[in-house]
Amino acid sequence: MTTHSIQLLLVDLALILVLARLLGAAARRLGQPPVIGEILGGILLGPTLFNGEITHHLFPTELRAPLSAVADLGLVLFMFIIGYELDGALIRGRERIAASVSLGSIALPLGSGFLLGLWLAHRHHIDRAVPFALFVGAAMSVTAFPVLARILTDRGLHRTRIGGLAIASAAVDDIVAWSLLAVVVTIAGNHGSDQWHILLAPVYLAVMALVVRPLMRKVADAYRRQERLTPDLLAVVLVGLLLSGFATEWMGVHFIFGAFIFGAVMPRTDAAQLRESILERLEQISVLLLLPVFFVVAGLSVDLSKIDLRAVVELLAILAVAIGGKFLGAYLGGRSAGVSGRQAGVLATLMNTRGLTEIVILTVGLQLKVLDTKLFSLMVLMALVTTAMTGPLLRVIYPPRLVQRDILDAERAALAAGNAYRVLVVVESGQDTALVDAALDLAGARHPSQVVLSHLVPQRPSVRLEVGTGLGMELLVMTRTMSELHALAARGAERGIDVTVYSQFSEDVPADLTRHVLNAEPDLVLLSAFTELAPHDLLPRTVVRRVDGPPVPTAVVVYQQQGSDGAAALQVAAQLAVSKRLQLVLAGGHGRRDRGAMAELSKHGIDVDAGDVPDGALIVGTAADIDAHLIVHARPDEEVDNIDEWASLVAAERQA
Repeated sequence: MTTHSIQLLLVDLALILVLARLLGAAARRLGQPPVIGEILGGILLGPTLFNGEITHHLFPTELRAPLSAVADLGLVLFMFIIGYELDGALIRGRERIAASVSLGSIALPLGSGFLLGLWLAHRHHIDRAVPFALFVGAAMSVTAFPVLARILTDRGLHRTRIGGLAIASAAVDDIVAWSLLAVVVTIAGNHGSDQWHILLAPVYLAVMALVVRPLMRKVADAYRRQERLTPDLLAVVLVGLLLSGFATEWMGVHFIFGAFIFGAVMPRTDAAQLRESILERLEQISVLLLLPVFFVVAGLSVDLSKIDLRAVVELLAILAVAIGGKFLGAYLGGRSAGVSGRQAGVLATLMNTRGLTEIVILTVGLQLKVLDTKLFSLMVLMALVTTAMTGPLLRVIYPPRLVQRDILDAERAALAAGNAYRVLVVVESGQDTALVDAALDLAGARHPSQVVLSHLVPQRPSVRLEVGTGLGMELLVMTRTMSELHALAARGAERGIDVTVYSQFSEDVPADLTRHVLNAEPDLVLLSAFTELAPHDLLPRTVVRRVDGPPVPTAVVVYQQQGSDGAAALQVAAQLAVSKRLQLVLAGGHGRRDRGAMAELSKHGIDVDAGDVPDGALIVGTAADIDAHLIVHARPDEEVDNIDEWASLVAAERQA
């Protein structure tokens, strides 16, 4: 490259970056995914405007190759991220509906797209009509999982049942559609002298499963030991990614599938932090620079100024098959799985989102010369229309008032427990085992009982990753959070205690946590010493804050205090003593009031004594007791239960 070419390349990259940011922001202001603006930016820099003069001056022939190389690198990273973000946890518990919706949303557009492809092949005099028609059908069947996930989280739908079903259905759709597309690309593009390379595909898949996956687990182990993503560890991942892309390209399947498969075999179990660290590094450069360059390279092949009446007819046919096939297939799939009509319509609308994923597929077809530039331009328009229509159509089918209603209904349903004694635990992290065990001890003394593990994931709109890639870190954090909560819930299952989990994104954790507590209507709230609740008159009567205490206590001690706090502390201490089968000690309890309480507790079979604090004891007290391990606060406007009444309840398990 000449000095002038290098200078122009640097100016071009700066221009692409600025245009992508501006048009992405404009799209967001109009309620559209930013990817819409980024794609439009690529088209505007192409030959569509001013008879290609912009393209001629900014992107002369000698710059096309280096720009294409940068764009291909962006595709490698993007497909790796897509493969890495897909997680079985997104589908768990929704397999039947997700399979039905994804099958319908693939089968119908695939079949109708194949017929459309045969018609288009005849009109464009394409020699290999069947491979071309298969490619068109496969392109029609893909859903843009990242854009769909971003639309869900922007509208709060990820907190509803239908949002979870949409994510699960799109995840299944992506896996099936990319596998189908790999086969179609192999058929459409592999007609040279190196066809035998594809015979090594089973060997490649075996190496990825049996060699690469264990190697990446060792990378995860090294990450845990060093507690950070070192340059050496990231280099190992990047080398593996590039070699995987090389392998599939050599086999004639296209390098994007190698990148996708490498992301799919990356470890997920016990490696959530590694995944977050890797994607945080790669997404920034991918979203900010590489993918905008890809949009421009794709836009250089889009010439909307050449669309005539014949092309308009073809575009209408493409839109009819793309929208109708996907919508009807997903709708029927949802209805057959028992989803209501409105929610099936929501699923069908969301599954019509194509976005960046469709542009990637179309670019592959252009590179393999399956598509000519005219059909490529029409299909890019289809991708833009189907993505842009999702938001407005969704607001019609599923207006915001219904979204908010379903969010509240989902929360209440998740927290419903009938007449059970309910302990709500505000979990700060997956390491809060002591807090959860304390809740299980408190619930174990009452029957029937339920423990609710709740965690709100902080979310700042200003720092959300933009599409590009989609939910990115947010989806991974929520997936990891739910996995951690379920792992904590398993501790209750071992003790035969009903434990449910609840999590959501929150932009104001104290306020949302307070609202969540009010909806749950717990009998007792257990939280760490540093967790904040917003002030509210109707908070539960008893709130317990835990600070560090003995892991294996020798007794349960309660400091006797006057008032509602002291009475509630005595009740909490008695429940813990019964559940843990320890002696309850009333610290300094020698007064008439203390002797009366001891008599009532003893009458119900609770081992209680008075005296000093023994070594290794778990201390329950109020805010006035600075050395307490559990600090109990009760609402002063509530009457404290009679000791005889609740003592009989907390002793029920022992008597049984």
